[in-house]
Amino acid sequence: MHMSDALVSPTVAAVAGTASLVLLGTAVRKLRPARSGLHTDALHSERIVPLMGVMGAFVFAAQMINFAVPGTGSSGHIVGGILLSAILGPWAALLALSSVLILQCLLFADGGFLALGCNIFNMAVLSCLVAYPLVFRPLMRPAAAPGRIFAASVLASVAGLELGALAVTLETEASAITALPIGKFLLFMLPIHLAIGIGEGSPALRGETLPPGTAGRNRTAGAAGQAPFRPNAGGHRRGSAARGRFVLVARFVAARRAGMVAKPNGRNRRNGPG
Repeated sequence: MHMSDALVSPTVAAVAGTASLVLLGTAVRKLRPARSGLHTDALHSERIVPLMGVMGAFVFAAQMINFAVPGTGSSGHIVGGILLSAILGPWAALLALSSVLILQCLLFADGGFLALGCNIFNMAVLSCLVAYPLVFRPLMRPAAAPGRIFAASVLASVAGLELGALAVTLETEASAITALPIGKFLLFMLPIHLAIGIGEGSPALRGETLPPGTAGRNRTAGAAGQAPFRPNAGGHRRGSAARGRFVLVARFVAARRAGMVAKPNGRNRRNGPG
């Protein structure tokens, strides 16, 4: 879903960039320890930042597996906003996912620099601040059954990706750059991101993605949707197995990416499909 610079006009880029910057500033303010001086506020800040780094690294590696969407100049891949929001809370997830997108842009030319605000809005804002609070949280309950977890994860992932795909289409059309009619553009973008959304949300069926106690933790997280990461003892073994799978996937993708960097295929990532 990364957009290249060739897809957006300066006006559209400025509007999306301003909106993203305002929301990122709001996220930073919400994550600052309260001035009450409570020990719990400082302790929460100390715990949430390392967890943001770990989860951001996993999403960074997972997003490296992507493929071009024909005829659009964009790409398809998982986003990870629902996973990050369920574990970190929406505002911390917004910062973590935005950091991933910024690093991808600056280090690997995944998406253009001019289009960075659009990419943050399409992937981070719409999944963390729209799909998660409006779809995932209302469907989750404390001690939710596997079927409910599966439905909430899949529906929220699909909603986030489809909203992002729709935003890419509207931004490109508003920039008056593409020759594709809006209907044909949507026909390219929506079905493929529907499939990706189902695949992104499906691992939650076996508890491989969402940690134990996620539903109850976020339900009591307060207005900012934040809470320290506290997996329960009963889910320790399953959580360890899931983390092991994450490490294996991350190592595989990193190794594959290293090979791609060592032997470039000549494709300009910045100006081609992002």
